[in-house]
Amino acid sequence: MTYHIITIGCQMNKADSERLAAYLEKNRYQEVADFKKAELVVINTCGVRQSAEDRVYGLVNQIHKFNPGACLAVTGCLSKRSDVRKRLRDKVDLFFPINETPQLLKLLKEGNKLLKLDELRELSGEKYLTIIPKYESAFKAFVPIGNGCNNFCSYCVVPYARGREVYRPAEEIIKEVKKLVKAGYKEITLIAQNVNSYQSSGSAGKLDFADLLKTLSLIPGSFWLRFSSSHPKDLSPELIKVMGASEKICSHLHLAVQSGDDKILKAMNRKYTAQHYRDLIKRIRKAKPGIAVSTDVIVGFPGETKSQFNNSVKLFKQLDFDQAFIARYSPRFGTVAAKLKDNVSPAEKKRREEVLSAVLKKSALENNQKLLGQTVVVLVEGRNRKGKYFGLTSGSKTVTLTDKKAKVGEFVKVKIIKVRDFGLEGETVG
Repeated sequence: MTYHIITIGCQMNKADSERLAAYLEKNRYQEVADFKKAELVVINTCGVRQSAEDRVYGLVNQIHKFNPGACLAVTGCLSKRSDVRKRLRDKVDLFFPINETPQLLKLLKEGNKLLKLDELRELSGEKYLTIIPKYESAFKAFVPIGNGCNNFCSYCVVPYARGREVYRPAEEIIKEVKKLVKAGYKEITLIAQNVNSYQSSGSAGKLDFADLLKTLSLIPGSFWLRFSSSHPKDLSPELIKVMGASEKICSHLHLAVQSGDDKILKAMNRKYTAQHYRDLIKRIRKAKPGIAVSTDVIVGFPGETKSQFNNSVKLFKQLDFDQAFIARYSPRFGTVAAKLKDNVSPAEKKRREEVLSAVLKKSALENNQKLLGQTVVVLVEGRNRKGKYFGLTSGSKTVTLTDKKAKVGEFVKVKIIKVRDFGLEGETVG
């Protein structure tokens, strides 16, 4: 049997697809690069934004048109959505939550039995995370430390799509990371819906995320540690201290703010204030000087006034972000916010996005200008469309290399000779 996986969405979805691919190949499936030639096509879906959901509908239609004989399965964040299942039930052979991957062969045999919307079964818990993945990269790896979310932000579908938080035993994570380091991996990213609420009790003892990160940073070898995603309410002083104490822990923090206005944050059920967020950024910059900070923000949340939006603009100007993912609010099925009147017009959402983007470009450029003439370490990742080598700094900044030759998957020292708002150019030294 041949298979093809289409992955939409976040790093967690990418890591899930790597485990799904490993499971299929262990069961004698062979990967093909073209979905038109696959006997099994799996779409690993994302439902965080309407645009991602719409992409799934388009893909299902394409698969039906160009490969009508394929068995089509849908997993990921949309697999449990009753409205999606109703809409696609005549075109999709199987819906299955990703944590049922160890039961996939059985589910494929049962087929449409799972299409009964009132009979979703939880067969496997989080055992799928123990599957040794088929890593896409030979030098960068995502290591899931858990799955699910307990936060129930009013706009977010993740707790409904993935369930409550379940975390892997620390010894299991440590073993996977050690194996990756031994195999020569240079960058390891710990991922979960909320990494810094991690808790484990097992043979390695009772550990929180700060303990886990510190333990992993002490593993011998030349490698970087990253992590995502973090929630401001759980970013502890201990974690900030650990980040500041180790050079292996990358000089980058992605910390979603979502809004700079306290009333909107409360309506979002974020459980912190804008000032608390500012204080966190101040502490992390003191503990790890030069750290790059990125964030997520939503514009046009139901009821957001122009004055409240301007508080987000004010926060952006104060905190000088290196990067931000600015999203126009779109209602998500089943969430609390979906019941609110979406009263900010599409044109106004677009305007607000453009305002924040302009502030971001200014701060990103100013931050990058500080690196001009500096020598930084870059992990070479490959070639861009123009054939030039590129890589990432510890601060997650993209650097294009002037060198005609470079070794992909290796650390190099690079002198920055040109800067842009969201990119750097450099030449290798030494």
